Amino acid sequence: MTMTTMTSATTNRTISATTDIERIAVIGGGSWGTALAGRLAANGNDTVLWAYEPELVAEINSSHTNSLYLPGINLHPALACTGDLEEAVSGRSIVLLVTPVQVMRGVFKQLAPHLAPEAIIANASKGIELETLQTVSQICGELLGDAALARYVALSGPTFAREVAQELPSLIVAASRNIAAAQRVQAAFSCPCLRVYTNGDVTGVELGGAVKNVIAIAAGICDGLGFGYNARAALITRGLAEMNRLGQAMGAQAATFAGLAGMGDLVLTCTGDLSRNRTVGFKLGQGMKLTDILAEMRMVAEGVKSAESVYQLSRRLGVEMPIVEKTYQILHDDKPARQAVIELMARDLKAEV
Repeated sequence: MTMTTMTSATTNRTISATTDIERIAVIGGGSWGTALAGRLAANGNDTVLWAYEPELVAEINSSHTNSLYLPGINLHPALACTGDLEEAVSGRSIVLLVTPVQVMRGVFKQLAPHLAPEAIIANASKGIELETLQTVSQICGELLGDAALARYVALSGPTFAREVAQELPSLIVAASRNIAAAQRVQAAFSCPCLRVYTNGDVTGVELGGAVKNVIAIAAGICDGLGFGYNARAALITRGLAEMNRLGQAMGAQAATFAGLAGMGDLVLTCTGDLSRNRTVGFKLGQGMKLTDILAEMRMVAEGVKSAESVYQLSRRLGVEMPIVEKTYQILHDDKPARQAVIELMARDLKAEV
């Protein structure tokens, strides 16, 4: 395999990447899908982005911008966009899914007949399907079989789409039980502004991405209520404990939750002003109704649905997740936010570990 060396002006060190060109389809023209597609194209990969909105397809192809979901960002001119799913995925060596998890099953069914036999299936969306309580890898295995699951890669980590698109230094994880597939995705994305680590714990990486969105809503609620930094730090820490408990019940590795897809993503989403889930929680804490908050948002806050799916999954597995439970009750049972916090603080006293 041919290698080339690139030097980062900001870090003054070298990063190696393959010069082999991947043919990549990115499915989902929201902010995250667009940012990732732009990065892949800038890295020299033959990249096509699938978007639902015809006007967005036309804009990306003509102006190399996405004013709907990523305004103010100039996309790489080599990035092509299409509204035809068959055209997007046919003959592609990597198919990257970046659609909301709650519609992922339908997306899999539509693209399955057009996938190349050896195509790597990667996923950068975060959540758990509400109807079945399955992760995206489980949906993939059910619909496409074990052979496809063996080529499945989960992407996660502390990344806001806008910062990736602005080429600010960012780190992510590519997780697969097939190290060769993870390394292919790692090589396609890696560049001086985006460092990619591989990981073998698909379950842990997927659960970290789902649970952190729920905890981010809870953190936003605390901030909206004006509870201060102490409360936020405590909530992040105990949220991580809940994530770890659920993960170990599902066979994930504890070390994963101490890494980029666990603690890293949790800290970012609970503290960053670009976090949609934290924003939902903040407005709830200030007294707004959930329906009004969601009506104002163009992009999906996955944590709203994930609060229900993670809560139901924890009940199925008998895993104690009090922060997730109270967040679910606030979102879906209209429990007053301040009352939920009082109930959390009044729980029976116990040892930390």
